[in-house]
Parts: sequence; C-alpha cells; structure tokens
Amino acid sequence: MILEVNALHPEPRKIARAVEALEAGEVIAYPTDTVYGLGCDLFNKKAIDRLYQIKGMPSAQSLAFVCASVAEASKYAVMHDHVFHTFKHYLPGPYCFIVEATRIVPKIVQSKRKTVGVRIPDHPVTLALTAALGRPIVSTTAARKGEEPHLDPREILDDFSGLALVLDAGSVGLVPTSVVDLTGPSPVIVREGAGDVSGFR
Repeated sequence: MILEVNALHPEPRKIARAVEALEAGEVIAYPTDTVYGLGCDLFNKKAIDRLYQIKGMPSAQSLAFVCASVAEASKYAVMHDHVFHTFKHYLPGPYCFIVEATRIVPKIVQSKRKTVGVRIPDHPVTLALTAALGRPIVSTTAARKGEEPHLDPREILDDFSGLALVLDAGSVGLVPTSVVDLTGPSPVIVREGAGDVSGFR
C-alpha cells in the first residue's frame, strides 16, 4: 500500500504505521534526502533476506543502514576521532560512510573486513522513522542494478513486489549518496554522488 506522508512534518500515526510494518518483519520503501530507499529492521535476519530477494541482489552485496543521530550511530560504528569529527561535520546529509562495525552489528550486513555503511539522511521522514523504531533501518536504493532510481512511489510499488508499504513524501532526487570509506589512514571516495566530496580529496 502507498501511504502519503507530509515531507516536512510527518504525521506520527503514519510513522507509527510504518514502524508496525518494520517490527512485523516487513520491507518498506521510504524517502531519504537523496533517493527513495528500500529497508527493513536491521535486527531481523528474515526481513533482510526478504529485502535481498525483493531487490534481486546477491547476498554478497553489502547493505548500509540508516540511523537517527550521531549518538545512535556510535553504538554501531567504531568512533575513532576522525570518524566522529567527520560524522559531526557532514551528517545529517547525503553521505554513506564506511566504518568499522561494533560487535552488535549483525554479521549479515558486515563486509568481510567487518565494516558497515552508515547513513543519517537529512530528511524529516527518515529521521522520524528511525527515531520511532529505536534502532537502525537497512537502506538500499529503490532501483534495479544499472537503472535509474524511481521518482514515483507508485513505480516503486509496481517494480518491487512484496513491499508492505511505500511512504510517499513526494518527489526526492535522482542522485544517490556519496560513499566515502573512513576505515583507512585517509578517506577514500568510493562513489561520488549527491554530497560534496571535495573535502575528502
């Protein structure tokens, strides 16, 4: 189903409906500050397996997740000084930072190097959703491999069968996040996207 939500002031009852779906192990689509994403509860392995299935992704492909704040992210990302300062400076914003995972991060979303991608999107709906759930939401772009992300929430519902809910907050962007690896001695730009990466060169 499609649930229209106010992009600037998301209605609590609509956010609660989406949280119910996530807590029930469902996969939903939701807006971010860059593109629409597909996601589920980070701590529900069956839901993550279902997300891989719905998107048609190989299980070897790593998934990022969305947090509500830097304070929440610190539970899941090893906060070296440079990581903390980068998070405080750039987040919330259109970035995904690859960082070392803490022990509580489920192995299914970790890379072989025990790293994870962490996002804090600058979008009221995403922040309200993660805050209401109380834990991170897995995040992957609502697009098939090699294709442009969907702008229309109805297209998302048509393309990805098995979604429980699409939170429709109107149009977002077409350019995905910039991805920056913070695990080495200096930042490495993995993908240049919506965020300005000049400070990482």
